[in-house]
Amino acid sequence: MDKGKLIVLDGLDGSGKTTQLDLAVGFLKEQDIECRKLSFPNYDTITGQLVECYLKGEIPCEGRNGAYSASTLYAMDRFVSYVTDWKDYYESGGILLSDRYTTSNAIYQLTKVPAEERQYFLDWLYDLEYNKLGLPKPDMVLFLDMPIDVSQKLLTQRYLGDESKKDIHEKDAMFLRDCRYSAMFAAERWGWTVLDCAKDGGPLPIEDIYVKICDYIKVLLKYGWSGI
Repeated sequence: MDKGKLIVLDGLDGSGKTTQLDLAVGFLKEQDIECRKLSFPNYDTITGQLVECYLKGEIPCEGRNGAYSASTLYAMDRFVSYVTDWKDYYESGGILLSDRYTTSNAIYQLTKVPAEERQYFLDWLYDLEYNKLGLPKPDMVLFLDMPIDVSQKLLTQRYLGDESKKDIHEKDAMFLRDCRYSAMFAAERWGWTVLDCAKDGGPLPIEDIYVKICDYIKVLLKYGWSGI
C-alpha cells in the first residue's frame, strides 16, 4: 500500500494556523475522507516538555549554536510523536494535517545563523529530520503569511491583553520580522506555497483563507503535488 499524505500548515505566531487546521480537518471529514490532525510541539511528551522549557527561557539556545541545539529539541519531539503515535497510520495510507513541522525549525531557527550559512543550515536540517531521523517529508506545505503588525494585534486579543502570556518568540516583534524573512527564504528553496492572509492592514476573513487552503488540498489529493 502507498504511504499516506502529510499536509503542513505553518505560519508565524498569530497567523491562525490552529483555526485553519481545524477547519481543513472538518472539510475533509465532510467529504467522507478519513484524516488525522497533528500539532507540534507535543507538550504531553518528555521531549515536548523540554521544548516548553526552551520557550520559557529555561534552556538557553541562543546564537548560531542555539539554532542547531533548539532545532534538535524540536526534531526529537517530532520523532517521538512519529514512532509512538502516527507512523503506522501514515505508512498504511492515512492522511495527516499538521500544525507546524520541520518547517518551523526552518522559520524560527534560521534567524540565528549568519546570512552566508542559511543554505547550509537548511541542508543540515533536511538531513537531520528526513534522513537521519527518518521523518516523512510533507507532500505540501502551506505557509500562512500574516503581517507582523496584524499578527501582534491578534495575539494580544488571544491573551485578552495580558502580554505576559506570550512566549519568548511571541513577545519579540523584531524577531518575528526576521522569522518572516527566513520563511520566505525557506519557502523559495523548499517549494512551499505562500498564502497572503491580510489586506489593507487587517486579516482576511477566516472563510476566505479557508477556501484557499481547501482548494490546494483538493488539488493535492486529486493530482498529487511536487516539492517537500
